[in-house]
Amino acid sequence: MQMSGPDSAPQPSPRLTARLLGRLNSNNPRLNLYLFLATCFTTFATGWLYNGYWQAGVWYGGGIIAILLAHEMGHYLMCRKHGVRATLPFFIPFPPVLNPFGTLGAVIRMESLIPSRRALFDIAVAGPLAGLALTLPAIYFGVQMSTVVETAAMDAQGAVQLGESLLYKMISSLAMSGLSEGQDILLHPLAYAGWAGLFVTALNLLPIGQLDGGHIVYALIGKHHRVVALSALAVFGAVTIFIYPGWALLFALLFWLGRRHPPTLDERPLDAKRIAIGIATLIVFFLSFTLQPIS
Repeated sequence: MQMSGPDSAPQPSPRLTARLLGRLNSNNPRLNLYLFLATCFTTFATGWLYNGYWQAGVWYGGGIIAILLAHEMGHYLMCRKHGVRATLPFFIPFPPVLNPFGTLGAVIRMESLIPSRRALFDIAVAGPLAGLALTLPAIYFGVQMSTVVETAAMDAQGAVQLGESLLYKMISSLAMSGLSEGQDILLHPLAYAGWAGLFVTALNLLPIGQLDGGHIVYALIGKHHRVVALSALAVFGAVTIFIYPGWALLFALLFWLGRRHPPTLDERPLDAKRIAIGIATLIVFFLSFTLQPIS
C-alpha cells in the first residue's frame, strides 16, 4: 500500500508539547476555533501537496478532520454526561512539509476529578469508538476509489510505503481484491485519511498511562494497571529498538508520562457490559496497531 509524497520528519519535543498543553483551558473558546481552522488549512494543504491537485486536499482534509472531531467529541460528550468539566477539542496543526498528516491530532483537557471508574471508562472508550465509526467507512470507500499500480513503477517514483495493520488489511481486501503479483494500491486521499485515522486510534489505545488505552485498562483492573503499563512500555521499547526506531520520541514521551494513573473518586469495579466492551476495544488495538507504519 503506497502513497505519493515526501517521508515524515521529526516531531516537537515532549517537554515543549507538555508545556503547551498545560496552558490549554476552557476559558478561551476562540483558541479552539483558530486552531481548528488552522488544522483544516494544514490538512487541506497536505492532501494537495502529496497528490498534486486541490480536490485531494478536500478529500484528505475533510476525512481526517471528521475522524479527529468525532473522536474528541466522543470524549467531550461523555465528560458532559458524567459531570466532568472539560475543554472543547484543541486541534494541533502542523506544516505538511514537516509531517505526513498535516496535524498532530487533537486533545481535550479534563479540568475536574473523575468521579468513578465507570465514568473514566465511558469517557475513554467513547473517543476511539466514535472515531472508528468514521474511520472504517473512509478506508473502505477510499480504497474502492484508489488506483492499482505496478509496484516497481511507484518505487522508482519514490512513493512512501505504508504499513498495514490486520484490521486495515481486512477492510482493504473487502473493498478491493484480486491484486496480481507486482501490483499495489496507490491510495486515494480519503483512504489515506482512513489509514491515518486508524493509526491515530491505535496509538491512543496503547494501554499506557493516560492514553485512552491506559484509561480503559485502569477502569478494568484498577491499581493493577501498573503491571500492564510497564509491560506495554517494555514491549514498545523493544519494538522501537529492534523494528522501528521511528517510535523513539513517542516511547520517550510515554516513558516520561505513562507509568502512573491517578485514581478515581469511586473505585468500584465495572459491570459485565463495560468489561466486555473494554476487552473488545483492546482487541481492536491489537488489530489496528502497525509495528512499522512508514518506510
